[in-house]
Amino acid sequence: MIIDCHGHYTTEPDALHEFRRRQITAHAEGAAPPDPETLAIGDDALRASVEGAQLAAQRERGTSLTLFSPRAAGMAHHVGDGAVSLAWSRVCNDLIHRICNLFPTNFIGVCQLPQSPGVDPKACVEELVRCVDGLGFVGCNLNPDPSGGFWTTPPLTDRWWYPLYEAMVALDVPGMVHVSASCNACFHTTGAHYINGDTTAFMQLLTGDLFKDFPTLKLIIPHGGGAVPYHWGRYRGLAQDMGRPPLEELLLNNVFFDTCVYHRPGIELLTKVVPVDNILFASEMIGAVRGIDPRTGHHYDDTKRYIDGVKTLSDADRGKIFEGNARRVYGRLNGRLRVLGIGGAPPA
Repeated sequence: MIIDCHGHYTTEPDALHEFRRRQITAHAEGAAPPDPETLAIGDDALRASVEGAQLAAQRERGTSLTLFSPRAAGMAHHVGDGAVSLAWSRVCNDLIHRICNLFPTNFIGVCQLPQSPGVDPKACVEELVRCVDGLGFVGCNLNPDPSGGFWTTPPLTDRWWYPLYEAMVALDVPGMVHVSASCNACFHTTGAHYINGDTTAFMQLLTGDLFKDFPTLKLIIPHGGGAVPYHWGRYRGLAQDMGRPPLEELLLNNVFFDTCVYHRPGIELLTKVVPVDNILFASEMIGAVRGIDPRTGHHYDDTKRYIDGVKTLSDADRGKIFEGNARRVYGRLNGRLRVLGIGGAPPA
């Protein structure tokens, strides 16, 4: 089984975008927000939105299951206020739930959190519980910068975040540390802000003691960890200079990286530098990069091909990356697979 831990619903029907426009306009004008019941998207429209996109790519690329969440840039936590974010998150998470019900062997849900600049993360807990206990989701996307590129929120190691971490640990769900759209013109959303967010989050975790307080908390840093694998020596050296434990002891029981790296040399570096036990297969399709690489004739985000081509990986290593690590990190995934009757026993 090949589990893609990082997929977003980026092919939503136009009706969802129109609802969002109405919501933003109503907030700006001080008018009553649109009723989610007015969002009329039938099952046929949902099926059509993924049939020729994510499902087709799964078939073509030989992957089995995608952990599916709302569009990352679409979370846009900097828009509106906490009430706007909560309403928008519920609408988006409910659509993910419907997709997962329509295609239960292809998608399992990961939720958007109703974050908003300056709003206590405790406000996210109710929606997280609703999605995990009520809708069968197995994880969440955690935005370390709800301001959209201005970083007004305390670091991830600050106690400000603890109510959310307490809920994540109690529910046994990991968080993918994923920023949303950039509203700072200095940072392109997918080319800079995403990678900056990954790198910044890792450094925050390096300088704090979060995992002493939450030894079972698990966080996935996407996009191959941003700049981290390329500068692994820098981070090892910084930890040493600061009197911190080695990275393996300090972070690698709790921090994991995905394979959303869109060329084989990058994947080769990732798998050479980061222990195999800390790498989860992912593609982020259909997402940040949608084109075909003229040098290979294949889509940039067909990351399975890169992993298949890494000569230094054993079959056992690939088994961990493709399946075993996801089933270990996402604590509720095995139970969800049993309910769905897929996946068989977890790899040894």
